[in-house]
Amino acid sequence: MSAKKIKKYGDINVPAQSLHPPDKDGFLTKQGGSIKTWKKRYFILKDSTLYYYKTNKDAVFTGKIELESGSTVKEESSKKKPNMFAVTTLKRIFFMVTEKPEDLQPWINAIKLGIERAQAKGVKPRQSQPDTPDTEVKKPTPTNSASSFQETKEPAKPSPQKDLPAAGEMPPRVRLGLAKQVINFLKGDSKVLEFWQIWSESIPLREELTPGASIDFHVAASADLTKLTWRTSGPQSVFIQRMVDFFWNVGAPETEIDRLNDVGALINPNRIGSWIDMSSKGGMDGGWYFPGDIPLKLAIEAADPCDALTRFNDWCQSQTITTLCAVGRDMGAAPPRQTELKIKLPGADAAEQIRRGISAFEAFNFPPIPATPLEILNKSHPEAGCYLSVITSSEGFVRLGLLIPKPSDDTVMALCQAAEGDSDEMANLEGALGAFGPSFVEFQYLQKGFGYGVYKEGFDVVFHFNLGEEMP
Repeated sequence: MSAKKIKKYGDINVPAQSLHPPDKDGFLTKQGGSIKTWKKRYFILKDSTLYYYKTNKDAVFTGKIELESGSTVKEESSKKKPNMFAVTTLKRIFFMVTEKPEDLQPWINAIKLGIERAQAKGVKPRQSQPDTPDTEVKKPTPTNSASSFQETKEPAKPSPQKDLPAAGEMPPRVRLGLAKQVINFLKGDSKVLEFWQIWSESIPLREELTPGASIDFHVAASADLTKLTWRTSGPQSVFIQRMVDFFWNVGAPETEIDRLNDVGALINPNRIGSWIDMSSKGGMDGGWYFPGDIPLKLAIEAADPCDALTRFNDWCQSQTITTLCAVGRDMGAAPPRQTELKIKLPGADAAEQIRRGISAFEAFNFPPIPATPLEILNKSHPEAGCYLSVITSSEGFVRLGLLIPKPSDDTVMALCQAAEGDSDEMANLEGALGAFGPSFVEFQYLQKGFGYGVYKEGFDVVFHFNLGEEMP
């Protein structure tokens, strides 16, 4: 990332004054998404784009609404909100209120002309593009199961064909959709499903990649399939705009987007990515991560200072660990912020790596891995290549996980049973993902108080699947 700090990414350095003379301008009060707050913004209609700023002198816009041939605008006034109108695009309905009754119709007329200009230019609805930046919409938090995302239509399903390729032969992006269809709490209409849809549409298209570049896809699922994590990453130059747009669209705090910019400028990773968590109880969260070798002293800059971070740093030094393999952070609407620090455990073989991982549970005052799963693990003759995932916040350690590579089918079945999961349902997910078994099994513990009523606290077993890469 460029070391130059800007408020947001991409082509947003459009000073309000540079859009003059406008087709229409003035202050409107706009409604946010799930939080339903109303904020006063300075709007400028120019051609077929409706920009909005915090003031009429800002150098960068807060957001913009791209008018398309399918867009509409109409009055939506009510007793509680007179002078209100709605602009509908493919992805969202924007509600705005004029300051005076006499301003309502002129705004509606001006936006209608903007839509007509879009039609004349042939600006079609953007089927695969995410919404443009907007700081006041769709905030996913660990407890926002009642959030109000706009309805998102799923693509039509193809009719059955005898010659359809097997799941493993389909592109990873397609297999994401197949996996979503076998998760019970993602069937039918739900806010969690809508959140997944918004995230999936923020993933850059394969056509945007340059030769030699790639996008990778990962899915992690708890043994009982009540919690899933979806991850994707790719070249910084391709991902950054789409990723930050996604964070703006779901209401990530501006301070955290600035934090992403600061950490990105410090580490300057080649690859970056986004992730989302969800649970059957309506939990939703999301954030960013940087995969790749990162010096420990730089990685910890992503985390909030606390005693847990100091202890983590000291433990790494005691284990002669100087490099992390990934760092990430959540972008939820409310603190405390959580930062994941991931380590490839040193050691000549799996036994030594697991011993080091288990020592971290004791060093960080986590309960030990239960005897039954640990016994299943030891009988499976694990391979080397183990990892440790540590999540901290300003309030201390949040979660600790020991990842063991390539568990066998028998091990997966035994661990599903030990964790009160259904091995058949896990096999269905594996089949939809087109995976030949999990790439890792993770023994993790979530501290009490950090489940927020929607995520399982205590010990859990999680299976990680690598869907592979998508290339140009």
